[in-house]
Amino acid sequence: MLSIGNITIVSPLVLAPMSGISDLPFRMINRSFGCGLAFTEMISANSLVRKNKNTLKMLSSNMDERPLGIQIVGSDPEIIKRSLDIIISANAFAIIDFNAACPVNKVVSKMEGAGLLREPVKLQNIMKVIVENTVLTVTVKIRSGWDETSVNAVDIALRAQDAGVSGLFIHGRTRMQGYRGTVDYNVIRKVKEALRIPVIASGDALTPGLIRKLFDETGCDGVAIARGALGNPWIFRETAGYLQSGTAPCRPDVFEITRIMKEHLALITEFHGEKNGVILFRKFFSWYMRGMAVKELKSRAFHAVVCNDMLQLIDEAEKYAKAVSQ
Repeated sequence: MLSIGNITIVSPLVLAPMSGISDLPFRMINRSFGCGLAFTEMISANSLVRKNKNTLKMLSSNMDERPLGIQIVGSDPEIIKRSLDIIISANAFAIIDFNAACPVNKVVSKMEGAGLLREPVKLQNIMKVIVENTVLTVTVKIRSGWDETSVNAVDIALRAQDAGVSGLFIHGRTRMQGYRGTVDYNVIRKVKEALRIPVIASGDALTPGLIRKLFDETGCDGVAIARGALGNPWIFRETAGYLQSGTAPCRPDVFEITRIMKEHLALITEFHGEKNGVILFRKFFSWYMRGMAVKELKSRAFHAVVCNDMLQLIDEAEKYAKAVSQ
């Protein structure tokens, strides 16, 4: 169990926001395997205020995914303040997470995301604006620092706590590392020891064993899972079992994998329409098939244009895996 502000979550395992991935269908698939809290993909406060059509669609949710968090990114306090009215009016979100961790060049070049790690006072002021202008629970996501010479996560975290946030997410790499190199468990532990609010760790949460390592080595209150959930919603079920018993449950067989693929495909095409849904599902096909020797099918999947094409490939993958196992 994990408590953030006045929100109680049944599991300490959180589905992290991922740009271009964390839509409603993806969240619902992961919810079905024990994900207790999920976030929308990162949403630009500026795009929200401009009421961009694609951005507004990212606010879509349903009553089966509660509590639900939304993650926003920006740097202009006034724009961020205006975006809060839109978020609150959606009447769907329990948590607003502010992104000060995204390492992508086009984000940090606007002094957004991880770019704000180099401006601690500005980041603190933005957090105050968000806390003072919403009744929702507020969290922030940070990294260990900008680079190895400026690891300032503890200072940033204390400033966020002083600003009134109810929880902090921390990725144990610097901005310059991106997603490369090793996770700094020590800096996450120092942040946890310095704060009174819950700390949710992230970075290489790819397997139940690595997630347990995050808990054990940092003392964190929860773990945010990102890449570990790509084509692998079972990670929530498996990790919960591993944390409880010390033994990871068996991996899903090919029949369960293909069943979930079909369910995901149905959800994504219903939500985005057949053409866009199939295009978006192409990458998921590859992720679900990870570890299977179906290179030709993966290649064909990236040329599928209608739902029946993708369903046929899923059936072929199932038949191939069944034949190999006999």
